[in-house]
Amino acid sequence: MTGCAQQNDQTKNYYIISYGCQMNQYDSECLAGQLGAMGYLCTDDPEKADIILINTCCVRESAEKKIYGKIGEFKRLKTSNPSLIIGIAGCMAQKDQAAIFKKAPHVDIILGTHNIDQLLDLVHEKQTHKNKLIAVDHNQRVASSIPAARGGQISAWVPIMYGCNNFCTYCIVPYVRGREQSRPVQDIVKEIQELAQQGFKEITLLGQNVNSYGKDAGSSADFAELLTIIDKEGGIERIRYMTSHPRDMNDKVIAAIQSSRHICEQFHLPVQSGSNAILKAMNRGYTTEDYSRLTAKIRSAFPHASLTTDLIVGFPGETDELFEETLQFIKAIRFDAAYTFLYSPRSGTPAATMPAQVPEAIKKERLHRLMEVQNEISLAINKQLEGSCLEVLVEGPSKNDPDTMTGRTRTNKIVLWKATEQDLPGNLAMIKITHAQTWVLKGQRC
Repeated sequence: MTGCAQQNDQTKNYYIISYGCQMNQYDSECLAGQLGAMGYLCTDDPEKADIILINTCCVRESAEKKIYGKIGEFKRLKTSNPSLIIGIAGCMAQKDQAAIFKKAPHVDIILGTHNIDQLLDLVHEKQTHKNKLIAVDHNQRVASSIPAARGGQISAWVPIMYGCNNFCTYCIVPYVRGREQSRPVQDIVKEIQELAQQGFKEITLLGQNVNSYGKDAGSSADFAELLTIIDKEGGIERIRYMTSHPRDMNDKVIAAIQSSRHICEQFHLPVQSGSNAILKAMNRGYTTEDYSRLTAKIRSAFPHASLTTDLIVGFPGETDELFEETLQFIKAIRFDAAYTFLYSPRSGTPAATMPAQVPEAIKKERLHRLMEVQNEISLAINKQLEGSCLEVLVEGPSKNDPDTMTGRTRTNKIVLWKATEQDLPGNLAMIKITHAQTWVLKGQRC
């Protein structure tokens, strides 16, 4: 956590470090909110902390190794301050309780992904007993409303559901986040209205697959209906959502966005591969032809929308020919941006034991080629915006230059321009794009 308040010798302090996805970031805000309710203050310095929480990710084994290294760094602090409480939360905590205590005996608390709301009970118990504590329940329903200490003042995360039912063969998420659980509509709307009252201008609805919202009978509305309700009742300027599974994005959702006022024209649809053979091996449930028809519908309804995706390079069985299919696919679709990843075997998933694992050197060479192609496409698309005036939500001064402001368009493109007195964080500004780069747009006030 950053941007923490000033501490003094009389305060009790917590330090939280968060790894992984946006859902993990939101969970960390909920952990911080609970500690704040206990009177603890946030610190940026683990040396000053009375409680250290590490919110973990285990999507890739490389990330897991990095996290174990970080956990090991805190052993010294525990030795010098035996009353220090060290807790491990998140997906690693859900998956590997015994391994964590064995590798890191200085850890006091393990808190699973379904038990985030139980932090205060565990802290109270740890303060009165020396026992190591575990709260991991794979079947418990995730609490719908937990106080959160937000990490910013303009944009906020709002989960609408937890878990995933898709079981893509490379993904550990269904095993550590559990099956899909939808939050009640009234809880979601109430949280968004409170954020609007606090001055937030933008929210991002979170879910492993937001398009599945309501299918588990946890809600009386489906995703399209939820979007319509939030657009009308949320009181928020901008609404985003992630992540959408291409298989479940449908005409009803597109129509709901088209008739809305506040939902941004940004579509992030992780395709993962441009080869039907690889998509089948991944258990993605759609073909490249299905994906192409979907994107054509979106672009027909929203000619100026941005379309972004995720791509995995080097999935087991990916030959040179199948990789070439992915290159041709992205040339045909022309994404605004693509988040590209090397396939990394994750123990416990079917793909980890599939034959024809691709050598690391080949994966890296393919990733480089893929990024070269995509960067050319991204730059060409951005160049088309030069000379246009775009609505930008002001986020604040650039980290590299306090005289330069940064913000995002409705299509989620980053814009930089020379600061003026009107450019207060949270305001909307009309910016003329004067120079386009691959990852950023530069401009001036219209």
